Amino acid sequence: MALRLVPINLAQARAFVEQHHRHHRPPPGHKVSVGVADEDGVLRGVAIVGRPVARLLDDGFTVEVTRTATDGARNANSMLYGAAWRAARALGYVRAITYTQEGESGASLRASGWKPVAECPPRPGWDCPSRPRKASGNENVARTRWEITTS
Repeated sequence: MALRLVPINLAQARAFVEQHHRHHRPPPGHKVSVGVADEDGVLRGVAIVGRPVARLLDDGFTVEVTRTATDGARNANSMLYGAAWRAARALGYVRAITYTQEGESGASLRASGWKPVAECPPRPGWDCPSRPRKASGNENVARTRWEITTS
C-alpha cells in the first residue's frame, strides 16, 4: 500500500487520536498536524506537533511531537515522524522531541533519524495541590525522551 502525506487540521487529528491511540487522549492544541493517507484517500495516521509539555524544554526553538497515532499501516509512523521534523525545521525550529513509554521499541523514531537522549523514571502522576489533574491511566510508566536536531 502506498502512503502519502496529507494536510489535516487539529480537529481531524484529534478525532483520529481519539479513535486510534492506545493510551493517551488527544492533546488540546498544536503548532502543526500532518496526516498520511492511502491511495484511496483514507486517513491512516496522524502526528500532532506542539510546544514542549515540559516547561524547561520550551525554549522557543524546540517543538514536541505530542501524539502520533496510526491504524497499523506499515511505515506510517516513520513517515509521520519524518514529516513532523521537516515541517518543524521549515518553521525555524532547531530541535524536536518526543517520548516513548517503557516497552515501546522506538523503531519508527530510529528509522526517521531520531536518537534516544534521556531515560525518564516513572512518575506517580501529574496531580499536585497547585494544579489538580485527573489520573490518565498511564502513571508509573518509565519513558524515553527522543530528539532530532539541525546540528
